[in-house]
Amino acid sequence: MTESCIFCDIANGKTDTQFLYEDDRMVVFKDIRPHAPVHLLIVPRRHIRSINDIDVDQDGLLIGQMMDVARQMAAHQGVGQSGYKLLFNVERGGGQVIFHLHLHVLGGWEKK
Repeated sequence: MTESCIFCDIANGKTDTQFLYEDDRMVVFKDIRPHAPVHLLIVPRRHIRSINDIDVDQDGLLIGQMMDVARQMAAHQGVGQSGYKLLFNVERGGGQVIFHLHLHVLGGWEKK
């Protein structure tokens, strides 16, 4: 990768972003432009441009782990039972503006 990638910088600790979760494969942090009361981003540390660029053999486990972390983070944020959305924006036409794979966790519209 020759271009600068803000999510690579964030995931590799080159910014002052506060992580809600991190391990050797991914980080989780709050979206700076939230579209819901709870809006988290799950970002792999390794650069993968888009969901269109995943290799199932190499990345399938990572995608499953991202889903599991999303479930855990939704529960931790208090929206696990009330409901939440998981969203991958794919390519510009699908709303992707940062070309580093990331999963949105959105919820909290109606907490009970």
